[in-house]
Amino acid sequence: MTLRIIKIAIFIGALVPLARLVWKAFHGGLGANPIEVITHSTGDWTLILILTTLSITPLRKLTKQYWLIGVRRMIGLFAFFYACLHFTTYIWLDKFFDWHEMIKDIAKRPFITVGFTAFLLLIPLAITSTKGWIRRLGKNWQRLHRLIYISAIAGVIHYIWLVKADLRKPLQYAFVLGVLFLYRIVVWLWEARKKLASEAMARPPARVTEG
Repeated sequence: MTLRIIKIAIFIGALVPLARLVWKAFHGGLGANPIEVITHSTGDWTLILILTTLSITPLRKLTKQYWLIGVRRMIGLFAFFYACLHFTTYIWLDKFFDWHEMIKDIAKRPFITVGFTAFLLLIPLAITSTKGWIRRLGKNWQRLHRLIYISAIAGVIHYIWLVKADLRKPLQYAFVLGVLFLYRIVVWLWEARKKLASEAMARPPARVTEG
């Protein structure tokens, strides 16, 4: 299976949740509170796709499936797409573009504040996801895109503070994110240890002076 076919499959698969929402909307399947259903669905898929994006590098290294890096940007952009739908649901269907009310929400309701922060952090990542920006930013591109971890943390906190009672789903996301963080810490410690060992081997032996 070529990378092109895989990308087409991912593209279609990533649009399935949106297609389901649209189908339900036209067939009365969104229940008594359609705004809540749309909000939760788009929020869930934002987090799922962010965590999938973060899983690409560990999976690539552990499985030696190097083609995975070729789909990371697409999955990341779909995460931003669902984040935009999530945010649009809030400002349009929930608040009807009442900016004064939204500003009050962001200031007074912590879960809105942290959710809005998570969304804002994704914007520069989406803008700089092109090859041109990767070339312009150089090593700074990688540093900038570490913001996705902060966005993921903020997204999980947003979900936990939102649901309050039934924490099973947000805690599942928190667990996956914790595992990904643990992997990065282990890799960083391993690489730091190897670097110290190689520096020690390269260092010339100390001379012994005769008294």
